[in-house]
Amino acid sequence: MVHHSPPLTRNSQRNPGAIVIEGHVQGLSNTRALGEAGIPVVVVDKMDCIARYSRFCQGFYRCPAFDGDNLADFLMALAEEHGLNGWLLLPSNDHAVLTISRNKARLESVFKVITPGLDVIGTIYDKSRLLAAAHASGTPTPGTYYAESTAPENFPLAFPVLTRGRFGLDFYKATGVKAFMAHDMAELRKQLAVIDAVFAVGKTMIQELIPSDGNNRTISYAAFCVNGKVKTWWMGEKVRQHPLRFGTATFARSVAVQNCHEMSVKLLRALNYSGVCEVEYLKDPRDGRYKLIEINARTWLWVGLARVCGVDFARLAYDYVNSDKDRLRFPTRYETGVCWVNPVTDTVYGAKAILSGRQGLTDYVKSIMNHRTTNALFENGDWKPGIFYFLNLVNFLKNR
Repeated sequence: MVHHSPPLTRNSQRNPGAIVIEGHVQGLSNTRALGEAGIPVVVVDKMDCIARYSRFCQGFYRCPAFDGDNLADFLMALAEEHGLNGWLLLPSNDHAVLTISRNKARLESVFKVITPGLDVIGTIYDKSRLLAAAHASGTPTPGTYYAESTAPENFPLAFPVLTRGRFGLDFYKATGVKAFMAHDMAELRKQLAVIDAVFAVGKTMIQELIPSDGNNRTISYAAFCVNGKVKTWWMGEKVRQHPLRFGTATFARSVAVQNCHEMSVKLLRALNYSGVCEVEYLKDPRDGRYKLIEINARTWLWVGLARVCGVDFARLAYDYVNSDKDRLRFPTRYETGVCWVNPVTDTVYGAKAILSGRQGLTDYVKSIMNHRTTNALFENGDWKPGIFYFLNLVNFLKNR
């Protein structure tokens, strides 16, 4: 293992802390949330990361790839070497979530683990099983077709469509992309042939692309659950993102959509979920219904916005595993209309949105002038992570 920080203090070793796994933007937010509360934090990542430069990071360790059991071996050795027994594992990466879930019994002998077991994680990360659970709970989903060959017959979906893996991590690893978009049957068959050369078509799924009407935005419903019961929740919408059509948020806003809350309560109950998760929806302008896109069994990129609004998921996770669970109090409300911005990526992709006609210049200026906007990178007294992000943007875009 590689150590890039001074040894942990005796106080850090005596008081249980948290290990933030992946130190990108959400990892930085989690590091700050816990560190500002006086909780010791170390960060592990497979590459250099911005969270390691936070003044709240007491140690940084370069780890193996997140998607292999070597990560679990690394964490066990880290605990033995630095006395981190009883520390919380707080992953910010899907691959790390799956690895922790797969090795949960072994890791729980040393750490406090908030990540659910494979019975739950397997359902969430296998899209076909997740869709089945959604249908059983009455949650709408986009039209879906499971191809058995590269030449689908009696195809029931309207174009354009997206083809992706039922188990997205494997699909991305084999193809190098998260999804293929086809505008007609000829293009779809060509794409399936390309996929079939590196990945079994029978393990894919084809879904209708929910059209954009210029106003329907991805809704993120974040919750902390215990045995399927939502204890607290928060919601936000992606105002701007990259890629422009669908992608990672660069500017977001806290909102409340009652329908998405009601659907999520039923779905998470059906999954018997425990811990932190984010459920994504998109409103279909054709029928006016919000439809399930995916679930992330971890904190998400703009988790810092939820914290500013009054729901601190990183702290809730820590308190839950270290406190009397019967006495733990969960937030019952949060502030809406608060915004979050990544000032680096939003400047670049905001300009692209304006030039493409997807964002009006006046609306853009109004959004960035909102005095209730929290910054994803720069925080008073903790400037180094943002400076590092800016200076290494090209490298981040290449490797993330």
